[in-house]
Amino acid sequence: MTERIFGHTKSGVPVTESTIERLADEADRGYEPGQLQGRKRGRGRPPLGDRAKSVGSVRLEPDLREEVLAAAKAEGVTVSELVRRALRKYLRSA
Repeated sequence: MTERIFGHTKSGVPVTESTIERLADEADRGYEPGQLQGRKRGRGRPPLGDRAKSVGSVRLEPDLREEVLAAAKAEGVTVSELVRRALRKYLRSA
């Protein structure tokens, strides 16, 4: 009797029930610290450093938003980076 195939890995290997069992057993045994760190990161935003970050939103008038976009483009940075720089500069001068 042929095993049911649930999909394929990136390398094309079929994922069967025995594959899932083997991986689950491996996970149940646990991993050594750092064992999984060498794996390539997936999609998503790159980290900004070692500390945890938070996300906030700011309401901007359309004209100010256009100025921010233009300034970020001229500086060659993201809007977020431009805002971080502006906040640091403002808070250090206060």
